[in-house]
Amino acid sequence: MTLASQIAKDLLSIQAVYLKPQDPFTWASGIKSPIYTDNRLTLSYPDTRTLIENGFVASIKKHYPQVEVIAGTATAGIPHGAIIADKMELPFTYIRNKPKDHGAGNQIEGRLLKGQKMVIIEDLISTGGSVLDAAATAIREGAEVLGVLAIFTYELPKAQENFKQAGIELVTLTNYSELIKVAAANGYINADDLSLLEKFKRDQKNWNE
Repeated sequence: MTLASQIAKDLLSIQAVYLKPQDPFTWASGIKSPIYTDNRLTLSYPDTRTLIENGFVASIKKHYPQVEVIAGTATAGIPHGAIIADKMELPFTYIRNKPKDHGAGNQIEGRLLKGQKMVIIEDLISTGGSVLDAAATAIREGAEVLGVLAIFTYELPKAQENFKQAGIELVTLTNYSELIKVAAANGYINADDLSLLEKFKRDQKNWNE
């Protein structure tokens, strides 16, 4: 079993992912989706948490061996980023979605040196907007952002477009395609459900009609 399929299996097992192809969720963006994900739950399950953090470390060593600082997005990326930084014995910072309205008014917390090579950790990618805003903040503050790592991506075309336009690479541990394949193989969904889930991936507009 690959790492991507094992993580997908764990996300389903701990109910960090819900699949409702017959009765879609409505995301905050207004998208009608057959899937809802809460990766914060992974923090409550040590085996799953360790699998994810070790996967992050291996991916960083493979894709970004020159990394000098790990950053987490507020709030979901903070705990994962801190654990990864500890495992890799690297500095850690986290990036707020806006500057503090008191004190020094920091948006990046922790010590960031000009020119430091940074990897940003996020838990979930939908359109990518929030983590790309965080990356823009880090770049503005002098970091060299090597890439973004996340646990899971819905594989929305909008996200692919946004990362391409920003010129930032995205690496994820698992993804929507892998998850629905694992869900079908382990009896979480039936053939009709799988067909609807595959349709969502082909054309999300059908879920917004």
